[in-house]
Amino acid sequence: MSAALTLAGPDHLGKLDALVAAFHEEEGITLPEEQRRAGLQPLLEGIPHGAAYLIGPARAPIGYLVITFGWSLEFGGLDGFIDEIYVRPGVRGRGIASETLQALPRALAGAGLKALHLEVSRGSEKTQQLYKRAGFQPRSDYMLMTRTF
Repeated sequence: MSAALTLAGPDHLGKLDALVAAFHEEEGITLPEEQRRAGLQPLLEGIPHGAAYLIGPARAPIGYLVITFGWSLEFGGLDGFIDEIYVRPGVRGRGIASETLQALPRALAGAGLKALHLEVSRGSEKTQQLYKRAGFQPRSDYMLMTRTF
């Protein structure tokens, strides 16, 4: 099974939305369908603030990844934040997420990406290990803080 990445476009909305809905259900994220689709649509239409990728064959994806972009003085330019990554439960444990996390920086380095960030639950040691194997490291003395509006 391959973790090939396909940049998702407008024609992929149905497939991507179904994957996002599955992930949100698994994680206990409650979001009305209209709001979820409204969040996805600009990414599929080429908004410069982020992108969505299908993992696996585009006709039958096995997962997805959403990345958003920002600018960092500390890292010297364009940085990205993996907002969500999901692999279907039936194909987990086969290295697909690892392969995806290795392929993404290579795909984005040509666009000038300087750093890639992600968020992980402090209690999810298995997921932390996956991210560490892919080259992500916790930043000492830093933690993510959020304010919602």
